[in-house]
This record gives sequence, structure tokens and C-alpha cells, in this order.
Amino acid sequence: MALVELRGVSKSFSKGEETITPLDNISMDIEEGEFISLMGPSGTGKSTLLNLVSGIDRPDAGTITVDGTDVTKLSRTQLADWRAANLGYIFQTHNLIPVLTAYENVELPTLLLKLSSAQRRQRVELALEAVGLSDRANHYPRQLSGGQEQRVGIARAIVAHPKVVVADEPTGSLDAETSDQVQILLQRLNRELNITMLMVTHDSNVAAIATKQLILDRGKFLARAEGAAR
Repeated sequence: MALVELRGVSKSFSKGEETITPLDNISMDIEEGEFISLMGPSGTGKSTLLNLVSGIDRPDAGTITVDGTDVTKLSRTQLADWRAANLGYIFQTHNLIPVLTAYENVELPTLLLKLSSAQRRQRVELALEAVGLSDRANHYPRQLSGGQEQRVGIARAIVAHPKVVVADEPTGSLDAETSDQVQILLQRLNRELNITMLMVTHDSNVAAIATKQLILDRGKFLARAEGAAR
């Protein structure tokens, strides 16, 4: 059984008198340790798919199962607990809290878990080490570069040891050099820590770092291609 299974998933939105269907009866599997990139024109359902897999939104039809749990059947409270333990999210714009240090920003997701202070500290330190920022633990976001901020965001996404990490344009706000560094980091985390990733990007070069590339258009998958070798 795949780690993530989507079966017959559809999602529509109303815009005035018009009904928009970004996802139309799609099915897909994500195996444990896979790194999938998702491309397609704007408004074709890429971010909608991320939000459905992460339990932020619910499909109109179909089921989404992650590690044996049908997330479409969970209540809001159950979803919040499930996300805290199983899902990491990497945002395009970092979304760091400016009054907290890098350490404290990374620590936030662990506060929702039943961990001792020692276990929490160990996870935060390991996450910061994984992204190469152990020496910036006590720095505030304003004291970090854009690339360092994004790496803190990535550390925050992996600190709870999630089943899946979803990334929405993780290099979209970075310059070319910093984007390259973040791409290398994402590949390394996937390969060395076996982190399962689903990434949305508009950049074909970024998409190519994934082990599998998907193209989504008008609610359907158009193509599949193998990406970077593990």
C-alpha cells in the first residue's frame, strides 16, 4: 500500500455564477520516500491538491488516505492533531514569527506533541543541524538571509518527523543562487532521511530535482516523467 493514496478526488469552487473545478476525479499514489514535483498553469489545482493532502481543505468527492488514515473522515479537531504529528508544510514566504528565534520557530510544531522538554530540544537541534543552521539557533528572522529563513522553515516542517512534507513553491521568492542551495537541501533530506515530499513549482528546473514529475492541467494529470535519480 502506498503511503499516500488519492482515489477519485474532486474539488470545485464557486466564483460568482461560475463553477471552477481545479481537481476532477483524480487518483494518485505516493510511495514512502518518493519526491514528487507538481507543475501546471496557474489555477489548475496544484495548491488545492497540497491543501487536500495536508487536510487543510476537504474534497467534494473521493478519499485521501495517508499511512492508512482516511483524512477525509477526520473531524476538525482530529485533523489538527493529525497534521501536527504527520504533516510538514514548507511555504513560499517562510511564514516565520519575527519575535521568535530560529530555534523557537522550529520548536513551535513540537509544542502540539506529547514530548518531554528533552525530547523537544533534541528534535529541534537535529532539525537545525539537518539544514545547516545550528549556529543560527538564537538568531531572529531579521538577522537571517532569505535563504536562511527558508531553511528555518524547512527545519520547522521536518522537526515533528512527519509522514509527508508538502512544499508550495519553496524557491519561488529566492534568488537563483539561494534557490540552488534550497534545491540541494531538499534533495538531500529526501535521499538521506527518506522524507516523502510533494512539491508544487512553476520552475521546470526545480521540478527536475524530484524523483517523479507530474503535470496538472484542467483538473487532470497530463504527463508523468521520472526526475532525479536517488
